[in-house]
Amino acid sequence: MSRRPRPRVVVAGLGDTGVLVASRLARTCDVIGVTTRPALMSGQELGTRLTDPDRWRRTYLVPLRRFRKLDRIQVRHGRISSVDLEAKKVELALVDGGTAIEGYDALVIATGASNGFWRHDRLQGLDAIDRDLADTDARLRAASTIAVVGGGPTGVSAADNLARRGGATVHLFHGGDEPLPGYHPKARRWIAQRLRDDGVVVHPDHRADVPAGFTGDALTSDPIRWSTGQEPFEADVVLWAVGGVRPHSGFLPDDVLDDGGFVRVDEHLQVVGHPDVFAVGDVAATDPNRSSARNWGYRVVVANVRAVAGGKAPAKRFSAPANRWGSVLGVQDDGMVIVQPDGKRVRVPRWAADRLLMRGFVPWYLYGGLRRER
Repeated sequence: MSRRPRPRVVVAGLGDTGVLVASRLARTCDVIGVTTRPALMSGQELGTRLTDPDRWRRTYLVPLRRFRKLDRIQVRHGRISSVDLEAKKVELALVDGGTAIEGYDALVIATGASNGFWRHDRLQGLDAIDRDLADTDARLRAASTIAVVGGGPTGVSAADNLARRGGATVHLFHGGDEPLPGYHPKARRWIAQRLRDDGVVVHPDHRADVPAGFTGDALTSDPIRWSTGQEPFEADVVLWAVGGVRPHSGFLPDDVLDDGGFVRVDEHLQVVGHPDVFAVGDVAATDPNRSSARNWGYRVVVANVRAVAGGKAPAKRFSAPANRWGSVLGVQDDGMVIVQPDGKRVRVPRWAADRLLMRGFVPWYLYGGLRRER
């Protein structure tokens, strides 16, 4: 009796969520992973990335060759240029200038979104990534005044970490009364006080007049002008964290996207109208915060891809919390504070965050083991 062939799955995007999906599906499926970089480069923890890049890269910039559980997948360094959802094929533009076509039984879209200079989908090698990190670090260290525009978790993390490092006066501008929109009111009050305690000069009720065509994808030094009427503000370096998230979904047909370009999915994270296509992470229109990357969405996708590949209906559902949650400031000298959906805070001691979380839970439980870097 012949064995049933393994389902063929294309995973578009090998960031945080894509790696988790690909590594787990590889147990039962033939997986092709498409990535614009030969490494997992996380968009998380911008604050520690800016102030301690060497430490940040140990957890958040990991060459794909180090992931033991990715040995079973085929990695394509390139970008999906188009997809035929009826024929179940994707066309790839490879980093070497060539093209390729891959067929699939299931397609998982985990391509993420652009948001500032630290999150993009440009084709890059490790050398280019290292140069970008070094250039940003040098520019921030040379500044005596730094302005961060945007009061979301990215802007807050950048401003607080830069202020704690010292060497520059750091100003944070945000459009509301308190930073961290989308978080519980208790968390918003806490972070407002924490920023002031850590030396950040906070400017509420400031909405930037963003230059036409500018997406926040570079550090700038021109005066910041405000649509709320305040006088322009000058700083040596301006870091833009004003949202304006742009999903990496240009290869998909319009009928599977919402008005913002995010992929329309149902409660099973299936793309509406296409039961063999799934989307997860920042590219998926799951909830107002698009939070499936931070709320175990990869488990939903893995279970439901396996179900569909086996001829069954998907059973696992994604449910988002009412408020955003997680670490906002990253690991600090006094530990890591994790904000809960109900606004309560849990402090993880520094030793536990380093040893148990960053060197234990993340590399061994989440990723299934990493090889040592040569």
